[in-house]
Amino acid sequence: MGQIKLNQVSKSFGEVEVIPPLDLTIEDGEFSVFVGPSGCGKSTLLRLIAGLEDITSGHIEIDGADATNVPPAKRGLAMVFQSYALYPHMSVRKNIAFPMRMAGVPQDEQDRRIEAAAQALNLTDYLDRRPGQLSGGQRQRVAIGRAIVREPQAFLFDEPLSNLDAALRVGMRMEISELHKKLNTTMIYVTHDQVEAMTMADKIVVLQAGVIEQVGSPLELYRAPRNKFVAGFIGSPKMNLIEGAAAEKHGVHTIGIRPEHIDVSSTEGTWKGTVGVAEHLGSDTFLHIHSVAGCDPMTVRVDGELPVKHGDTVYLTPNLAHLHKFDEQGLRVE
Repeated sequence: MGQIKLNQVSKSFGEVEVIPPLDLTIEDGEFSVFVGPSGCGKSTLLRLIAGLEDITSGHIEIDGADATNVPPAKRGLAMVFQSYALYPHMSVRKNIAFPMRMAGVPQDEQDRRIEAAAQALNLTDYLDRRPGQLSGGQRQRVAIGRAIVREPQAFLFDEPLSNLDAALRVGMRMEISELHKKLNTTMIYVTHDQVEAMTMADKIVVLQAGVIEQVGSPLELYRAPRNKFVAGFIGSPKMNLIEGAAAEKHGVHTIGIRPEHIDVSSTEGTWKGTVGVAEHLGSDTFLHIHSVAGCDPMTVRVDGELPVKHGDTVYLTPNLAHLHKFDEQGLRVE
């Protein structure tokens, strides 16, 4: 059991309210990702759940019990930070065992949990090494292993991959996702990287200035963003948002179209523009098109083999079946 429920939880630092009252439920066994730009309150919200920060108002329930005033160590939660926080003089085995030793877990039980965690994280061959002898990805797996052996009701991850290079991030993303499937335990994961959110989450919680803008599955947020902020944040590259005459033609203040939902032609189309930068990524090319009224530049994803270069004149036609509409307040219009 690992349901976590926030009821009108808020947080203020002095006179500054960083998280207005909000309600949120993380279901048992769910992989939920808090995502948003830097300073949006996602890490603060995670620390409130962990008990590392006191809430200003409201209350937090864990498995139906009020945990608002329960100390962090007794909430049944395990947290993994972006800094590995490993003891450099201890072996991997001793680092993983540390929280169990502090809790007085019998040695035979410690050994069982260590071996199980090491096997799940492919660390069996590294148990007698020290952190300094490991790669960044391996050190992060040790930190996760130290959390696993606590057998918590839920795992809390605070941007755990931000210190890794791009290749390691992709690998660790898959490892954490596979670990969630193996353990079937509630996980809450904080990141500013919406690609991580889209690829890992069962449920995404999009935050801006401490306010929950939308909650839903990755595809729900991609297909039906509830406002312009979510539309511009979810998706890589982000959605093109267009104002002016092009939007008024559809009876709204703003229209949105994703880069992959625009057709490109050298002869005719709805909008005429000039290729600025062409980012060739192999299978795909991203074109940044200038002089498109209401959206400059406009980003378009095309086939990597399309012979387009800087300075070319192109014509763009949006797929109207994938057009998003927003009113003057930035809210979605169906």
